Amino acid sequence: MKIMLYGPVQHVDLVASRPRIKPVYVPPPKPPLLNIKGNVTYDFFYQSNVDTPFTERDIHQHILQTNLLVTVKDQYPFRIAFSTQQGNSSLFRNLTGARLFYHSSDFKNQLLMNARRWVVSKYKQQLDADKMKLLMDSLRMQISGVHTHYNSEAYQQKIVEAREFMFRWKRDSALGIVKPLSEKDAEYMALLEKGNRYKAEVDSLQDKYAKLKQKYDKLNAKIGAEKVQLLDVLQHSKNNKELIDALDAMNLPDTVLPRNYRTLLAIRSVGIGRAMVDYSELTAKNISITGVQLELNPSWYLAVASGSVDYTFRNFIVKEKRSPQYINLIRAGVGQKESSHIYLTYYMGKKELYGANAIPLDSAVKVDNHLMGVSLEGQWSLGRQTFITGEVAKSSLPYNIRRVHGQNNVSSMLNFSGHTNEAWSVGAETVVPRAAIKLSGMYKRMGGDFQSFSMYTTGSQQTAWTLQAEQPFFKRQLTVTGALRKNTYATFYEPAVFESNTIFKSLQVTMRIPKLPVVTLAYQPTSQLVKLGDGNFTQQIFNTLSGTAVYNYKYKSIMMNSMLMYSRFYNKQTDTSFVYYNSRNVTGSQTVFLKKFTITGQFNASLTADYNLYSNTGDVSWKALKWLEAGASLQHNYQSKYNITQYGYGMNLRFIIPYVGEISGRAEKRYMPGSAKQLVSNNTGRITYTKIF
Repeated sequence: MKIMLYGPVQHVDLVASRPRIKPVYVPPPKPPLLNIKGNVTYDFFYQSNVDTPFTERDIHQHILQTNLLVTVKDQYPFRIAFSTQQGNSSLFRNLTGARLFYHSSDFKNQLLMNARRWVVSKYKQQLDADKMKLLMDSLRMQISGVHTHYNSEAYQQKIVEAREFMFRWKRDSALGIVKPLSEKDAEYMALLEKGNRYKAEVDSLQDKYAKLKQKYDKLNAKIGAEKVQLLDVLQHSKNNKELIDALDAMNLPDTVLPRNYRTLLAIRSVGIGRAMVDYSELTAKNISITGVQLELNPSWYLAVASGSVDYTFRNFIVKEKRSPQYINLIRAGVGQKESSHIYLTYYMGKKELYGANAIPLDSAVKVDNHLMGVSLEGQWSLGRQTFITGEVAKSSLPYNIRRVHGQNNVSSMLNFSGHTNEAWSVGAETVVPRAAIKLSGMYKRMGGDFQSFSMYTTGSQQTAWTLQAEQPFFKRQLTVTGALRKNTYATFYEPAVFESNTIFKSLQVTMRIPKLPVVTLAYQPTSQLVKLGDGNFTQQIFNTLSGTAVYNYKYKSIMMNSMLMYSRFYNKQTDTSFVYYNSRNVTGSQTVFLKKFTITGQFNASLTADYNLYSNTGDVSWKALKWLEAGASLQHNYQSKYNITQYGYGMNLRFIIPYVGEISGRAEKRYMPGSAKQLVSNNTGRITYTKIF
């Protein structure tokens, strides 16, 4: 039986040559001159009653603020911030502040973003990689075409017939039977000969492809290694000088690294407007100023700060009249701030005194609150994660002490025979890699007449210290943090001769195990501001115990959240006017996230020495449309002492308007504890506009 063939042999001529297609390099789009990201927020808040320790009614406040990150040509970032708070309260302050600020961390983040967008390290490497890729594609297509033809049923049938013919022809030749070759027999022999030649050519092409792919992979590995190296340098450099040295050796293009990057990394920060000054324990620590601030740190170090001081930025709600205060500071030295260094600081200015030194010896003479001081700080790096810091300082004497000795600021500061205006501190921090434990500690001692912008009072000798440790367990699923502190809660409400001998203890335990609730347990000090009379305040500090368990999970494809929280205040009625003195509070909530609805139920119990308060709240939020969300809530309150049951309620709306922003509003009627140990109605309302861009 004859087997029908599907057609004549299809010959494929293979030529291994470089393709004539020239790779085209498409340059990246030109970056815009300015790239602005940030937000604008306006908030109006109304409250019918103000909680303890103040008593006011019908308070409304307006807050307008914006925070912008502006990047010039995708390389030079800086920040602009503005905030103003205005209201009708006689207690809450009206505040307005603006800030133009640059920080090297923003510049490093921008470099990191550019590095992640970086396609290749060099233009020539890109062209070589493109050429190799095109040639590899061409070879792969040719090899694939040959394989497709060789593996077809028609060709395989011909190969079977040709091999059978060759077998018969060799057998007959061995038996001495010689027959003339027919046209078909010649075709079979030519087919086998070409098959062997094609196979040799394919083997050669595959060998060329393998060698070319090896070169291509090696080039890509080099490009990838450079990218990995760059990202590692940007993320893990210990300080800016180490980063600059590493970037210098990488020969990066301007698209990733601008030419003036050394200067921008050497400038740690520069700001105009409201800024935070945080230099050392004995000079200026966590001080809010309105003025200018500059910090440079290439290989040497220079910091300058000048402006008005606002000590009430921590307690901004208190509206008090205080005399103007200002600071001028210059700090210089050698070494990186995060590594070994030695810095000399000179500060001067005017600061309102608190306590005995603020009272004039002669009522006809006004106290001169000008001060000055110098400090020398050294830090020693003992390895990459161990540091020891020491600082000594000497200041001018307070005015009352200077006047008695007939001295001015300069002479009292340079008088080394007295030591009451001296201070010193020592600190250390380390990480033990094997145990992954972090340890830190600080001890400082300040003379009774020592003055600086890091402390508020003068007139008493002060000693303060702190110890802190953090230890993870079970592959960081359990973290324990503990601290001991003495006299480190500085506040200008303390009396002049105040020195706390209480040792405050804090302990926090956090457990994060996959598929289980996140549990946090903490025992730590807290404070409460209490108004005693006109212009008189006190700050009470006591311990609290709190525990929280939060669990996010799915139940039959429905997302849920469960939360349980417990807290207790360890204070006494004689220590504070806080309504919930020595109280225990338990709060539990359950949230169900449906497609268009979010349903939350919450239970709260406040157990005090005088009465118990129980509250149950139900809240429903409905996402009616992509741009509209509405909600309502109902609250049930029960107070055990008077057997009073009261109901609160609330509603909220949220609109998302394209190109305009988000507008949300909330109105609530709630109840809070009053001075007569009864619940007092408290109505609140809020309207907020937010635009994110």
